[in-house]
Amino acid sequence: MKFLLSVLLLCGTTTLFAQQPEKKQVTVKGTILEEGTNYPLEYATVSFINPQGKTVTGGITDTGGKYNIDVPEGKYTVQFEFISYKTKQLTNQNLTKNTTLPNVSLALDAASLDEVVIRSETTEVQVRLDKKIYNIGKDLTAGGATVSDALNNVPSVTVDVDGAIALRGNENVKILINGKPSAIAGFGSTDALRQLPAEAIERVEVITSPSARYDAEGTAGILNIILKKEKTLGLNGSLSTSIGVPLNSNASGNINLRTDKFNIFNTTGVYYRNSPGNAYFNNKYFTRTILDDNGNPISIDPQFDQVIEDRRYDRMGKGFNTNLGIEYFLSEKSSITASGFYRKSDGDDETTNNTANYNNNILEEQSRRLENQIEDRSNYQFSLNYVNNFNDKGHKLTADLQYDRGKDTERSLITEQRTLPNFEILPAEDIINKENEKEYLAQVDYVLPIGENAQFEAGYRGDFEETITDYTLLEEAGTSGNFIRNDSLSNVFTYDENVNAFYTQYGNKFGKFSFLLGLRLENTQLKGKVAAENVSENTPFDLNFDKNYTGLFPTVNLTFEIKDNENITLGYNRRINRPRNWYINPFPSRSSEANIFQGNPDLDPAYASAFDLGYLKRWKKLTLTASVYYQNETDAFERVQEETGDVTSNGIPIIRTLPINLSTNERYGFETGLLYNPTKWLSLNGSFNYFLFKTEGFYNNVDYGAENTSYFGRFSSKFKLPAKIEWQTNAFYRGPSNNSQTESEGILSVDMAISKDIIDDKATLALSVSDLFNTRKRNSLTTTSTFTSESEFQWRQRQVLLTFTYRFNQKKQRQRPDRMGGGDEGGFEG
Repeated sequence: MKFLLSVLLLCGTTTLFAQQPEKKQVTVKGTILEEGTNYPLEYATVSFINPQGKTVTGGITDTGGKYNIDVPEGKYTVQFEFISYKTKQLTNQNLTKNTTLPNVSLALDAASLDEVVIRSETTEVQVRLDKKIYNIGKDLTAGGATVSDALNNVPSVTVDVDGAIALRGNENVKILINGKPSAIAGFGSTDALRQLPAEAIERVEVITSPSARYDAEGTAGILNIILKKEKTLGLNGSLSTSIGVPLNSNASGNINLRTDKFNIFNTTGVYYRNSPGNAYFNNKYFTRTILDDNGNPISIDPQFDQVIEDRRYDRMGKGFNTNLGIEYFLSEKSSITASGFYRKSDGDDETTNNTANYNNNILEEQSRRLENQIEDRSNYQFSLNYVNNFNDKGHKLTADLQYDRGKDTERSLITEQRTLPNFEILPAEDIINKENEKEYLAQVDYVLPIGENAQFEAGYRGDFEETITDYTLLEEAGTSGNFIRNDSLSNVFTYDENVNAFYTQYGNKFGKFSFLLGLRLENTQLKGKVAAENVSENTPFDLNFDKNYTGLFPTVNLTFEIKDNENITLGYNRRINRPRNWYINPFPSRSSEANIFQGNPDLDPAYASAFDLGYLKRWKKLTLTASVYYQNETDAFERVQEETGDVTSNGIPIIRTLPINLSTNERYGFETGLLYNPTKWLSLNGSFNYFLFKTEGFYNNVDYGAENTSYFGRFSSKFKLPAKIEWQTNAFYRGPSNNSQTESEGILSVDMAISKDIIDDKATLALSVSDLFNTRKRNSLTTTSTFTSESEFQWRQRQVLLTFTYRFNQKKQRQRPDRMGGGDEGGFEG
């Protein structure tokens, strides 16, 4: 509210000044910081008051806490204000020439903390020039949910029904935890985000035009997940527990103890949940033509011209996760943080696949395939962070060391029985898949301000990752109960990805124009090695490989400030998409006998050049953002489906999904967002993203070129009702889309939640419904020359959750700046 009043005040004083006799103008500069932390205060108000007590002019600080204001020469009292902080004044300032005032530190005003609560809840989305910041804790629908669920409400982000995360329709997103790759995010797999509670994270930063400081990986951009770490002195924390239908129970808590010398923080959660889902496949097969040994065409009719699969998923999972750390303040300007993260989860999933085989619409065969999968996962991470702020002007050195380790064991017993035309028990399969991952990371960043507005930065990051996949297939001999190892498919696949990166960037500001130019050098080594008894006859790929790539990745970010509340930005960056280990592993999955996925060790990295033109304007109650973007990607990944030439034991052709490098992938898009707070009791926000992408490429003499236009939009409303009740509704719709072979229908999803503060505002009771109309399903149609496949997939059915949260010594979602600014990886702000 004070910020809005300040804007009105400036408008009024500007009008008053226009009526005064013209005086010589001088420029006054300075910086406003938080007392005790030296953290810059953005949007702090600076007022110039003449001896008669009238405010002549004023301004606000930028994201670096700096102000630059033109003032008529004269004698003034300079007043500094910021919401919930004590006001300060510099009296008898005789300003007759351009002047840089000393830094001003504002202390927190404990008596006004309630005002912070009002301001912090006016919006769930903060918009910055280079990023959008989504505050998870302010989303009522996130109570009792997972990080994956919460990400689906983030602007520009979509989460598919099977958990695939996309940014502006592009799934090649780099996910960071506190600014770094982490086992917490699952080494690139989105499954781990379905196990982490949303309560464990503070905010998500969406970065669509990253600077050279960030990894070059992720052609779509970066999602940076910031974990909770309280900044308030004393002992404080919260506890949260949820129960839902279908069965979904979880409990989590966070606690902080902060003094002037150290900060101990911990977030711990447990869960036990059931996630039922379903899928449907209608496959139709046509006569195909092959060449015999003499080169003559031969027509082969399928054994069945239609195969229908009806799948039911019954997933039971339980898990535990904890994050414990201590931050020790070596001095007012430096600190060292040590933290550890551990996650343990167990799954017991049952997939029932009922198959019906037809010829000429006549049912000829029925079977039932049952897969019981037991999964045991564990991850742990140790990290060490050092921060040294040499002065109050941004001269800074940070260093990080991190070690991650993950283990995942899956055991699946697959049994099948034919029920038509005769009852028959078919041989079973026992599949054991063990995956061990470890990652080492070392990073150092150095920032050196030059003069008033310039900044130089340089750094290094080394990321060394190894994944060992041990796959064992045991096949039953008849129905004897004795299992024999299949040495043609059983294997151990070792995949190494080593990345060394150096970067430098320079930024400066001239009046209303600022720029940030950067260059990143990355060397990538991809190594794969297979150990197996007999694989030479089963794959056309070179299973052992050692590839090395070195690339330069320039970045350009330009900003022009039309007014204090209006900006235009232009960004360019070159990025890389490295294939993950499951895209490289050449051995097929066996969850479905007739539908398999097989990795491609011949995959090379894809490279993209991206441009982004953005616009931002803030009014009194409304914020508008808009951007136009273009991306050109070479050797882009695409998953294609083809017949393998093999058939199942009952004669059904086996269809393989294979990732390949296509020659070109172009994306054009437009994005806009609105944040509107018409009153204290109502806040609205919405976004719309429209994009077109073109793909060109051939594989096995087949043209996989395609052109697709799609869009998605979301809308959120929050009402503050009497009796401290809040009601929120989120709606999301993704339009139809297609690639070279598959067309997908649109998806509508609506979430709703209502909450009430109780126990003197120390606790909150919330009731939420996820996927209110049970419509979050993916319907698609794949068409080739030899078959069509119509499918419907629903990962999880509609869910109802009741959540209770209790806070001790902690204001509801009170926001404070981070003392050392850690975890944000904030870039140059002109």
